[in-house]
Amino acid sequence: MKIQFRECDFFNLWIWIRFATAPSTMEQQYVDEIMNSWFFLGKLGGFNAENLQVQDTGLEISYMNYDPNPTDDTLVALMHNMAEVEYQGVWARCWFDLGTTDAIALDILLNALRQFSEDYVAIEEIIVGGENEDWPTPDHYQPDFVTDGRN
Repeated sequence: MKIQFRECDFFNLWIWIRFATAPSTMEQQYVDEIMNSWFFLGKLGGFNAENLQVQDTGLEISYMNYDPNPTDDTLVALMHNMAEVEYQGVWARCWFDLGTTDAIALDILLNALRQFSEDYVAIEEIIVGGENEDWPTPDHYQPDFVTDGRN
């Protein structure tokens, strides 16, 4: 599976997935669940790289002291918005406003998609950011559920 990064704007980020074959409805549902679950964890601040107490402790975590109130000087790491996953042939794409979430979120998504490709549906390529010449995106994407305040 090839992974490439193009120009990335965390507030306007497209993630592109190219499958070996066009995904079935069931396979599309799996991808939808991966993206929705990832976003939900991000919306709850789960990808805050400034608070990795367990990771930073190492392998021996038995009886570790976990500080439930990390220092207040850390920034919140919250994703803001996502659109529905769209499908066209062998391609899937999804738009995100990653807000202030930390880049570790992308590593976690790529790890999950790599394993998904191994176990369920073959993914040929993932592109983070940028455009796909075969499937243009709007200049500034706003999903349907976001309003601009006009009545």
